[in-house]
Amino acid sequence: MALSTRIILINALLFAAGTAVLAFSPATVSARPLLSEVVVLGVGLAVIVSANAFLVRGTLQPLERLVGELDRTRASDPMARVTVASGGIAGRLATAVNDLLGRIEGGQRGEQLATLAGQEAERSRIAQELHDGVGQSLTALLLDLGNLADGEDAPDPQRLARARETARASLDEVRAVARQLRPHVLEDLGLRSALVALTTDLFAGDATHVDRGIAPGLPDLDETTELVVFRVAQEALTNVARHASAATVTLTLGRRGSWVELEVADDGVGIPAGADGTGLRGMRERASLVDGRLEVGRRDGGGTVVRLGVPVAP
Repeated sequence: MALSTRIILINALLFAAGTAVLAFSPATVSARPLLSEVVVLGVGLAVIVSANAFLVRGTLQPLERLVGELDRTRASDPMARVTVASGGIAGRLATAVNDLLGRIEGGQRGEQLATLAGQEAERSRIAQELHDGVGQSLTALLLDLGNLADGEDAPDPQRLARARETARASLDEVRAVARQLRPHVLEDLGLRSALVALTTDLFAGDATHVDRGIAPGLPDLDETTELVVFRVAQEALTNVARHASAATVTLTLGRRGSWVELEVADDGVGIPAGADGTGLRGMRERASLVDGRLEVGRRDGGGTVVRLGVPVAP
């Protein structure tokens, strides 16, 4: 039974009892009530109010206790469960609250696991790049230096030049990894320049043609939103460079209504059906941090398209 129905029935029962007492008892009220009659009416009213208060309080008291437990639960870390009453609406509410708290904690654990998986995947990627790139270059440099040190005659100029070139290439690789970890160009020159530098770094010397369309006069975004847009573009473009085998990739950034939208589209092999890797999950999580919306799918005519929209202040 609904709470409002219970209270209405309690009041109706009391009013019916008072009406029956007035109708069937010998009590009467004169046209000019006597003091004794006023006393009787006052006592009757007090009895009805007291009975109503007792019955309504008995109905609402479990809810008040539940509200108090919710206040204590909200202040606890981790969130404790509320006590489930024996029955009634308070018991059902307590059960629903405990179920909701369980779902919230389950969602938080899932987000934490997804974040941890993304971090581990990023670390694994960086470690692989360091091993395959910088590690091999430094190994070659050590071999060249060892050969130079073992030589009895004067060092060969060609060997010295090769060693210097290997050291320079290793330094460039370290700088490239550092730029991926922390895009200083984003902090120094802004989102537009960072996107231009990103496409240049990824596709310099590559057969893939890059089309950029960045609208002028875009609204200022806060630091977190700019970083999210950059990271999503970085993930999408990196996937194109590594897996798409695309002839052309297009990056556009513009405003549509109250949204700033980023789009990365290519004409490559296209994203597999049902794909849900760490990179896609990372992009979705970043978009959700700024209340953005992310769409990833196959492009008409072949290839993949990634669209990110972030809200901007009016």
